[in-house]
Amino acid sequence: MKGILYKRTAMLSIILLALTFGACSQPASPTNDESSTQEVIPTPTKELQTIVVALVETPTSLDPADHRERQSETVIRNMFDGLVTRDIRSGIHLELAEVITFLDQQTLEVRLRRGVLFHDGVEMTADDVVFTFERIIGENAIEYPEPHTSQRKGLITPLASIEKTDEYTVVMHFSSPWPPVMQMLVHQQIVPKHYLEEVGTQGFLEHPIGTGPFKFVSAEQDLKEIIMERFDDYYGGAPGLPPVGPACVDRVIFRVIPDAMTRAAALKAGEVNIIQEVPLDLIEVLTEDPDISVRTAPGTRPVWLDLNVNLAPFTNVRVRQALNYAVDKEEIIWEVFFGRAIALPGPLSPYNNFVNEELEPYPYDPERALSLLTQAGWIDMNGDGFPDREGEPFEFTIDTLERWRPLAENIVEQLQRIGIRTTIRYWERSVIRPYLLAGERMAFLEGWGDSAFDPVGHFEAKWHTYIEDQPYGRANYSGYSDERVDSLIRMGETTSWTVERERIYNEAQMILYVDAPAVFLILPEEIGAASIRIENWELASDGRINLHDVCIMPETAEE
Repeated sequence: MKGILYKRTAMLSIILLALTFGACSQPASPTNDESSTQEVIPTPTKELQTIVVALVETPTSLDPADHRERQSETVIRNMFDGLVTRDIRSGIHLELAEVITFLDQQTLEVRLRRGVLFHDGVEMTADDVVFTFERIIGENAIEYPEPHTSQRKGLITPLASIEKTDEYTVVMHFSSPWPPVMQMLVHQQIVPKHYLEEVGTQGFLEHPIGTGPFKFVSAEQDLKEIIMERFDDYYGGAPGLPPVGPACVDRVIFRVIPDAMTRAAALKAGEVNIIQEVPLDLIEVLTEDPDISVRTAPGTRPVWLDLNVNLAPFTNVRVRQALNYAVDKEEIIWEVFFGRAIALPGPLSPYNNFVNEELEPYPYDPERALSLLTQAGWIDMNGDGFPDREGEPFEFTIDTLERWRPLAENIVEQLQRIGIRTTIRYWERSVIRPYLLAGERMAFLEGWGDSAFDPVGHFEAKWHTYIEDQPYGRANYSGYSDERVDSLIRMGETTSWTVERERIYNEAQMILYVDAPAVFLILPEEIGAASIRIENWELASDGRINLHDVCIMPETAEE
């Protein structure tokens, strides 16, 4: 791994050197006789204050109701506000809602702020809130490109109906008690009823309108770059998250730069001001740059190696347990993540409010791993160091995304030590996901967000039996299915007593820990970086970037 660190660091230096020479090799100005020239002093013009953010992946949509990943939400939440919002950790603050009252365990009354304007100058009212949530929970309520149900429905499944009681008040009716309602409302942003009814979803996607601090200007067709400008009539945002008022800067640009090395080079060259997911082996290089500030935050995206429990050899629980013992999580933490991660104690993040504190991460025990493989019939019969069964070697392919390349390579190396041959294939998320849900892949390395710090929104996605067109199992890439776990998940969603919820989720975690439908790996820290000129920006645990309060200091002229 030290070799990888040296090569990547050297590569960054070469990129930066090339950028420097490119900046310096401008054509020389022609010299003129002093007597024949007259100095002209240009009239200074006000330069727009612009923040450029480098994203890791391309957003899939600018529709708040029709996406399911963090890149889209990062962009969307700068143009749209919700009833509530979250601070950089897990605190919930009122945003478009002025007062929220629980009328009973299943009924929520929301009184809205008055005078909040959409970007076209029309005031937001209860009609917009009702329209927003009916568009999310209604079957096939989104008509473009073909009728389909909102991808956000899984984040508010118990909402049965919503009604307007006056121009600025709505009442939300839930099918059962739902303890994490406030955390989950963070993920729903309000859209304008009048505008969507006028232009439809297609027109809305081409020019979205919200109530957020920035308004849409333009976007490339593939959303590789999105430009917004300050909305001067912004109501100010959440009072509990000062400063309150219009955004600090004139314009923001979200630009997709998938390659980590290129993102870092762009930051050092001043082409971008903020980058996501700093390459771990370049933290030191960036930290040493006096013009850059590296920021970290506790992570909320646990990472697993999902094992397809319906395809041999992973149909055998001993094999799945063996892989958990065969992978040294401490080696991953220090060799791949340079100490900026912690080991997972099972199927929930250690920061989740309902993590089973009796569970410990699977220890690294290659001898036990080999013993379990032997019990499952995988034995090195010919002494070549590779276990086989009925003449077939133990080999499989890990599918993953480019962002996890160093981790995937380390896992392959570790499994090789006990004789398991493994290869890696890299995909874009949107391409690989249908194959995963169809059960057509052996193993998938990826994380899944846990930003609410509650099992709801996370546990049912990863570990419930997959049900098509429902939120259950929407990220269950192992094909795992257990009736008791399914039952516990549903009970945990609707039980209001904290102690009972703890008992429910403790049992579910214990079953999953033993069944091992995945290799439970690590929880990485969130790591970002910004120009030293950026003020009022701290990295959020959920990885999203809110630019409302972020300012940029003017460049200091060189003397």
